[in-house]
Amino acid sequence: MKYKIEKNTVQETLILPLYSRKLCTELYPNLYQDETAVRLLDQIDYDFSQAEENSRSLMQRFGALEVAMRQNDLAFEVQAYLKTHPCAAVVNLGCGLDNTGRACDNGRCKIYNLDFPDVIALRQQLLTAGEREQNIPCDLKDPAWLDKIDASGGAVFFASGVFYYFLTEQVKALVQGMADAFPGGVLVFDAANRTAVKMIAKTWLRTAKIKDVGAYFAVSDAPKEIGEWDNRLQVTSRGYMMGYNDLKDPSVSGFFRFLAKVGDNGMKMQIVKIGFGDRQ
Repeated sequence: MKYKIEKNTVQETLILPLYSRKLCTELYPNLYQDETAVRLLDQIDYDFSQAEENSRSLMQRFGALEVAMRQNDLAFEVQAYLKTHPCAAVVNLGCGLDNTGRACDNGRCKIYNLDFPDVIALRQQLLTAGEREQNIPCDLKDPAWLDKIDASGGAVFFASGVFYYFLTEQVKALVQGMADAFPGGVLVFDAANRTAVKMIAKTWLRTAKIKDVGAYFAVSDAPKEIGEWDNRLQVTSRGYMMGYNDLKDPSVSGFFRFLAKVGDNGMKMQIVKIGFGDRQ
């Protein structure tokens, strides 16, 4: 039986990124594979005609490449942490219907998927938590969720496309709260500079109560800007289009490689990695 999703619902906002990940899998099979996205879309009753039409456009296809690279980069960092902390907590912040935690599963880690209650309710139906896995309904801005993570074996947190919707002060408060709760842990997420965030925000800022896009989280020089928040933070960053992969694959055109360089260098599209040092 297929799970029906109506237009203009919160649930609809979850399946469009899912569609992007399926599109990445089809367009860039050597670079990216998300079998979960392909499988879940088969289980969903939804009118994909508009998404299919959009997927033919050049910019939509480049957007799909962005999604693929971002997910790959975050997974790379999670797996790198697990090599030295095999029993760590792997925590997907603002998970939606993303299955990166399970894709990185080494058979020993603990997997946590966090999102708003209505999102987790849908996830429970389509992606029931497996062994060593928990789906936790919460608001990331409320620190109550910090107590629900067993970080006895270490903790690696990742957030994909999440912090663009946070105010800078909210990201700072979250990072400092995590530094208090998880010394020795790591947080990785994607970010971009003010110009890019303004472009991202154009579509949703109209309905937001705060009209000042400048208040939303954006970063150009992550080590300097975020490093100043707290002396326990070890901050590094890499371009997320070409910082981990040269994109020299037949499925990626020279034009897309050029756009990727513009994204990394001009828009400062990056993966930020924050290590939480011990209390000073």
